[in-house]
Amino acid sequence: MASVLVLYATHEGQTAKVAERLSSTLDELGHDVAVRDLSQTTDVAVGEYDAVLVGSPVNNRKHLPEVVAFVEENREAIAALPNAFFQLSLASLWGEREANRFVANLTEETGWQPDRVGLFAGAVAYTQYDLPTRLLFKLVSAVTTGDTDTSRDYEYTDWEGVETFAREFAAFLAEASEARTAEAAGRNRTWVAVALVLLVGGLAAAYWFAFRRLARESAW
Repeated sequence: MASVLVLYATHEGQTAKVAERLSSTLDELGHDVAVRDLSQTTDVAVGEYDAVLVGSPVNNRKHLPEVVAFVEENREAIAALPNAFFQLSLASLWGEREANRFVANLTEETGWQPDRVGLFAGAVAYTQYDLPTRLLFKLVSAVTTGDTDTSRDYEYTDWEGVETFAREFAAFLAEASEARTAEAAGRNRTWVAVALVLLVGGLAAAYWFAFRRLARESAW
């Protein structure tokens, strides 16, 4: 099975929970998974893995800067592997259109076009916010979800959807592996054919020169 790298940064911890659920699902499917928090370290060699997933929440309508910076710096290494981006935002509660705008902004900013994209709703962690942020989210929630009890947190992540995304990525990874195997086999067949042509041509040339030599000797 493949070695898979799951990279993320988190603000209140929900993206970390999604990264761990993706990791555990891929692990159950037989893959060797490494999880790294870009808020803690960016010293990660992407090229040492067979596939990579990158995740970030949307905070103040932007992805976390450590994720954006890492993708910009490692875009080519990420793009060379089967890859995916997973995003957490409350915009996913109201449909994919608004949530996809943030992904489009990431692509425009970094130049990275993910192979697969997972859009998940995050959480409202009232108990972790300062007073101004708590009041802001309470106002937004009053006209959207209605969840305005600031003494508790609200989780909106569809965990079944997270697991489905992990399984779909595993299937994509298997297809990519089969395609690479078929491509390598095709290249091998091509080289074998070239080698046979060269061998037959060499034998034919050797036979022709030997025949000409014998013909000249016979003439003498």
